Amino acid sequence: MSVIDSLVPILIPIACGCVLPIMIIWFDIRKKMNDTNKRTEIVLAVIEKNPDLDIEELMKKISPKKKLLKEKLLTKLLWGCITALIGLGLIGVGAWLGYVGGSHPNDILTASCFGFVMLAIGIAFFISYYVGKKMLAKEMEAEEQLLTSQVGNK
Repeated sequence: MSVIDSLVPILIPIACGCVLPIMIIWFDIRKKMNDTNKRTEIVLAVIEKNPDLDIEELMKKISPKKKLLKEKLLTKLLWGCITALIGLGLIGVGAWLGYVGGSHPNDILTASCFGFVMLAIGIAFFISYYVGKKMLAKEMEAEEQLLTSQVGNK
């Protein structure tokens, strides 16, 4: 067995567990910085062409819209459904591999373990959704009333 063959089982989990999340965060931060820089360039160009313009109103128009509390909660519900279904599917695959036979026990254990982890994450999203919905009910009502009053004023 060569050195590379013995390093591959170690490097793959390190790459998936460490490098991949760091790269995802780096790309996200880089995208946000680029968006901010573009908005800054737009504002500077508008100020150069029309210095009498109300900058505060312009910033409101070009700034990204904030998600409503209801949208955030619905996103948690969506991710809860997705992860729970993936978890149930993996548990089902593990059970099917065990029932059919011929599979390596490690494959059955791996599928089942990942399934239970995904199911637990899905349940955590569901709990977060229901607790958030209960705790933020008044804030969501106030936010909805504010939104309808803004639409009515326009």
